[in-house]
Amino acid sequence: MIPIPRFHLFELEDQPWFPAVVRDLATDYLHFVETTFALHRPVVALLGEGLRATKAEHVIDLCSGGGGPILPLQKDLAAEGLTVTFTLTDRFPNLPAFERAAAVSRGRIAFVAEPVDARAVPVRLIGFRTLFNGFHHFRPADATAVLRDAAWAGQPIGIFEISERRLRTIVPLLLTPLFVALATPFIRPFRWHRLLWTYIVPLVPLTCWWDGIVSQLRAYKPAELERLANAVAVETYSWRAGQVPISSTPGYLTYLLGFPRDVRSTRRPTSCYSATR
Repeated sequence: MIPIPRFHLFELEDQPWFPAVVRDLATDYLHFVETTFALHRPVVALLGEGLRATKAEHVIDLCSGGGGPILPLQKDLAAEGLTVTFTLTDRFPNLPAFERAAAVSRGRIAFVAEPVDARAVPVRLIGFRTLFNGFHHFRPADATAVLRDAAWAGQPIGIFEISERRLRTIVPLLLTPLFVALATPFIRPFRWHRLLWTYIVPLVPLTCWWDGIVSQLRAYKPAELERLANAVAVETYSWRAGQVPISSTPGYLTYLLGFPRDVRSTRRPTSCYSATR
């Protein structure tokens, strides 16, 4: 197998000037794919292990996009006996998606309406930090900053990525515009402007196509995640990286787990859960 080097090309959704309406529609599509194909399933055991080990009761999700896998993940964790709560955050919050997730979660999901930088999480946000398919957005120095911020704050963190630098995952993404066109009628809630920006002015399919391929080329391998974690150099923190298969796709979930040795600071204070609006 020929190794593919890591290329940190630009993603459209990362750009401050990129239209928010197209960004939100693109993250809605990603959320639809994640939930339809249950791409969160391998995360349940890994995150469950981390929650039990650290006794964390609350999850601060970073780079939440359109809500990612949080709703089904919360339900699956509850089925495993872990009734944790979640707070969604993002540098570019998709507020309609966050509000929908909070509304149907029966009080288990909140969100922060203001931008949150994963490299400098506000100290009031206490809990097990997670990033689902968002870590590849960071260059190595910034990725290390994300890990260091968690370690210095004494908070556990879990990185979970389905992006891989492999031809088997990159080649199918060449058909992304077709996939977006086929999926759009089934994405809820229905929005007329979703049809506009998908079929008439196809910015959503093109955005998902470009950013999807770039995401694979940006993805970190487990050994690379370990090197980033080792650069944090916090002796009171331990790290573990690896991969597990995704049953619904031919790919693998890459993960990095970081735990503080003193778990007392990971428990959720009573004031942390309220959504900031």
